[in-house]
Amino acid sequence: MDRERLYRTEAIVLRGSDFGEADRLLTLLTPEFGKLRVLAKGVRKIRSRKAGHLERFMRTSLLLARGRELDVISQAEVIAAHPHLREDLIRSAMAHYAAELAEIFAPEGEESRALYRLLADTLDRLDMEEELQRIVRYYELHLLEIAGFRPQVEFCVGCGEPLREERGPYGFDPPRGGVLCPRCAPRFPAARPLSRRALKAMRFALRSPYSAFRDAPFSPQTLQEIGELVGRHFLAILERRPRSLAFLSELTRASLAGGKLSAPEDQP
Repeated sequence: MDRERLYRTEAIVLRGSDFGEADRLLTLLTPEFGKLRVLAKGVRKIRSRKAGHLERFMRTSLLLARGRELDVISQAEVIAAHPHLREDLIRSAMAHYAAELAEIFAPEGEESRALYRLLADTLDRLDMEEELQRIVRYYELHLLEIAGFRPQVEFCVGCGEPLREERGPYGFDPPRGGVLCPRCAPRFPAARPLSRRALKAMRFALRSPYSAFRDAPFSPQTLQEIGELVGRHFLAILERRPRSLAFLSELTRASLAGGKLSAPEDQP
């Protein structure tokens, strides 16, 4: 094969769909080329050597050959398998959500190192750590920052004044992209209440490395409050909710009620 057609990259498998009798179309996130759609030929055959290196959520080193319409995977070697993300329902649901957001916001064919590193670290954490809600909150806020939609948590989006330490309640207005001070919040009926504790947690997450946020004493209730508000922020940006977020919310309710759900199916 012509060496000029070949190139290497690290990639995270965001999702895949069957193609033909034995092939699979994969959507990847890469650091150098952003989002890529590639073809894994013969990967669904029983004896395929590449199959075990190209499962969803895996981080893999790839050798690809450029094609007319789709590039083709020539070699694959797994770097991080993340087995728990396919075995554990809650971890799987959160990984689906993280991968869907990355696919939505990743540029096609353009360098995306910051987003790639964020997703890689997040999948590592979801695979190994226990406080899953905290991991996802940190991911959401930093993904918004990378994508240029960082919520405004330093100045009031109503009057423009710096947000000071007040009893509150503050407001969060997704269409305006951030927080309202206690004086402005009543003037915007569509704004959602925001507690002082949740505002502090959002600020801390955006300013801090993950290790500091992981060890900070924020309660599950505070993290849940942030998640609901960030979900509204995504809705204002995308004009729809991420498809995997609906399942994740349903899973949370079912777990609280002692119910059971099936794992989400891959989307084509």
